[in-house]
This record gives sequence, C-alpha cells and structure tokens, in this order.
Amino acid sequence: MKSTTPTSEEFLEVSESAQFLELRSTFRKFAFPLTFAFLAWFIFYIVTATFATDFVSQRLYGAINVGMVLGLAQFATAGLVTWIYVRFADTKLDPATAALRDSMTNTTPESPVA
Repeated sequence: MKSTTPTSEEFLEVSESAQFLELRSTFRKFAFPLTFAFLAWFIFYIVTATFATDFVSQRLYGAINVGMVLGLAQFATAGLVTWIYVRFADTKLDPATAALRDSMTNTTPESPVA
C-alpha cells in the first residue's frame, strides 16, 4: 500500500470537518470532568493534610494513619484514572482517529516489484 502525505490545506479542511469536531467534543466531554474530579480530590488531600492535622494524624492500624491512607489513595486514584482513560481512548478515540487518518491519506495498492 502506498500512501501520500496530506497537505496543510487538507489538515485545515479536516480540522473544520464535522467528524473532527465530534472527536474533539467527545474527548473534551470525557477529559475535562475527569481532570476536574481528580484535581478536586488532590486539592482536598492537600488542604486536609495542611489544615486538618488532627484528622489526618488519627491512627487507624498500628503506625498507619488517615494521612497515609489518603496519600496512598492518591496513587491508586491516578492509576484508576489512567486505566479509565486508556479504555476510553481504545474504544472511542482511537477508532475515530483512525477513520480521520484514513480519510486524509489516499491509499492505493502498490504494484509488485519484480
């Protein structure tokens, strides 16, 4: 298969197409709320650790206190957000991106070289 590289005019045309605008909208509707939720959770953790020291220093089990649990939950949440995004990208964004890429790239079969 031989493909041609799209021109800058073709990139501009695609960036204004309904298919691209839908892809961008889909991404934003997913990414912005998820980012906001994670940042709110992170800010809650920082503010709690800074101003509610009596609360975060409460021991839960042995040397483990509320602050440690909340801190470890930050790592778990980051992993969860990453996993959710990867699943979303694999099922929603990647197929739409591939379709856009295919529409921009003129694909023609190459003749076999003898």
